[in-house]
Amino acid sequence: MELTGLGFIGGGNMAEALIKGLIASGLDSQAILAAELMPQRREFLEQTYGIATTADTSEVVAQKKVILLAVKPQALDAALMPLSEVFTDEHCLISILAGVKTTRIEAILGGSPRIVRVMPNTPALIGAGAAALSGGRHARDEDVELARQMFSSVGVAEVVAEKLLDAVTGLSGSGPAYVYSMIEALADGGVLEGLPRDVALNLAAQTLIGAAQMVVQTGEHPAVLRDRVCSPGGTTIAAVETLEQGGLRATLMGAVTRASQRSRELAD
Repeated sequence: MELTGLGFIGGGNMAEALIKGLIASGLDSQAILAAELMPQRREFLEQTYGIATTADTSEVVAQKKVILLAVKPQALDAALMPLSEVFTDEHCLISILAGVKTTRIEAILGGSPRIVRVMPNTPALIGAGAAALSGGRHARDEDVELARQMFSSVGVAEVVAEKLLDAVTGLSGSGPAYVYSMIEALADGGVLEGLPRDVALNLAAQTLIGAAQMVVQTGEHPAVLRDRVCSPGGTTIAAVETLEQGGLRATLMGAVTRASQRSRELAD
């Protein structure tokens, strides 16, 4: 399926990130229509990105065949129930609602709707997102590929089985919060050792950026890259020993597991 037009139901931050990324990738802004209830938000999207907006979600379904659902999970029924009569097999709905299974959306819309579920994360706002996606029972292969290409415009996107999206939520969905905590802790350590706060924070953030880019660009295992920094009897291996004593790896693994569990709890 070729993306020639796209409708949004909800015009919040994640919708804006995707609008920005798709336009930067070459999609004509005039091909985008976003339904948003807040007048100020509609005006902002129109003026900033040159897209069309409306307060009527039915208008989006009437004009566009590919629709991205970007409302709060608690607003799911209110957003989709009015559309059940006009949503057809020719439409593809891409949902970014955390914890909302494709089967639930299918039940609301009725029939055999083509649904793709995506779990993105907030760095998509700066084009550095990490997303995973899966198709519902009636989604076509081209629907899943189209969604993958869309989210690749604002970062990286992986296709997984839907049962694994809770794990994705625990890893990359919630993951930015873990990294922010690490940056803050590293900066605090620098301040403890006498560095000015702004210098420590800048160095800490750039250290994580650089290390992550090394993993992505070299394709080497993080353990291999870590070993190269750890000289025998040196400062880094002494620091790594402290991390191991403090249970850093076990704590991070536990955080991913707990967030994944909570995602499953919310879905149920």
